[in-house]
Amino acid sequence: MKIKFLILFAAACLTLSTNAQRKTAASAAGGPDEGFRFTTLVELKATPVKNQASTGTCWCFATTSFIESELLRKGKGEYDLSEMFIVRYNYIDRLKDNYLRQGKGNLGPGSLSHDFMRVFSNTGIVPDEVYAGLNYGSPTHNHGELQAFINSIASVPVQRKRESDQYRMIANAVLDTYLGKVPEYFTYRGVTHTPESFAKSLEIDPDDYVQITSFTHFPFYTKGVLEVPDNWSMERFYNVPLDELIEIMDYSFNNGYTVNWDGDVSERGFSHANGVAINPVISTGPDLSTTDRARFERTPSPAGAVDPFSFARPVPEINVTQQIRQAGYENFTTTDDHLMHMTGVVKDQNGTKYYITKNSWGTERNKSGGYLNISESFVRAKTIFIMVHKDGVPPAIRTKLGF
Repeated sequence: MKIKFLILFAAACLTLSTNAQRKTAASAAGGPDEGFRFTTLVELKATPVKNQASTGTCWCFATTSFIESELLRKGKGEYDLSEMFIVRYNYIDRLKDNYLRQGKGNLGPGSLSHDFMRVFSNTGIVPDEVYAGLNYGSPTHNHGELQAFINSIASVPVQRKRESDQYRMIANAVLDTYLGKVPEYFTYRGVTHTPESFAKSLEIDPDDYVQITSFTHFPFYTKGVLEVPDNWSMERFYNVPLDELIEIMDYSFNNGYTVNWDGDVSERGFSHANGVAINPVISTGPDLSTTDRARFERTPSPAGAVDPFSFARPVPEINVTQQIRQAGYENFTTTDDHLMHMTGVVKDQNGTKYYITKNSWGTERNKSGGYLNISESFVRAKTIFIMVHKDGVPPAIRTKLGF
């Protein structure tokens, strides 16, 4: 009994330590008032953090994680799905698109969440243990050479104005060489599947998921194309006012649905290493709003003593309006950089809201196991779009959007 108790106690400590890493993304050396201290408001189930390594496939890692959380939510159990299966067939689709655009398509590795859903619908999916996509003797993903060959072979049918059978064979041979051949049949958990039958067994309906943005260059409560390079398939997105975008996210989390998030991570306020992303007010002068000034005065040090990019403690953040957000998009300071999977909500010691975010850069690059907390101000300014389950959208907004 004593040994059993000690084992249970150790396991409990380990669990608490892991959860603490996930929830409290940043801290700094110093006194008790320093650092970011987070209190969890919502934390939803997610599978372990993965590492996209030297690839531009965050879109696939984030959306795969999102679907894995959906399987957990639906009571289907934990799955480790193959990102590289989706990536492989996405390359085939992009090569076709590039040909039809007479060589002016986007052949790069980046894509968006709907590209995952298209491949899932058309071709299926397999477990990661069936198709790891590491057919080139590397323990981690590295698509530099693969991408170079994709770029090279793509030009041939354009020049010849014909996609020959031999060209298609060569394209598939390149993908087979680097990612591996896709099995026609495989056995998983005692059942023999094809990729299509396995996808069907997961009971995920891509039509249940919607992509939503918030910009003013096309009307609210309609669908429009986002002009970002990775939207090579010209998908349209639902458009809502900024406050409603945040309302959708909060409603989704509070009702048990995670959020797939795409946005800009090039700002100085984004620090995966420190486990936070913030959108700080740089000036400490009279242009601070009354609310920002009150929040700032609650921080332990006087105004001029805090470097907002030291990540030593929370600092006042910008009150992002629809106009500020639109300006960032139109002057190209808000760009489509990175997709990640948001799994919950926390607040810091000043009551500021952040979203728990699962990244795909492995577990060793920060002290929070690959997670970070992204402030609401950062989300308001730097979101390109979100993907959510339809039931994660408040009914009144669903009515406005017509689904």
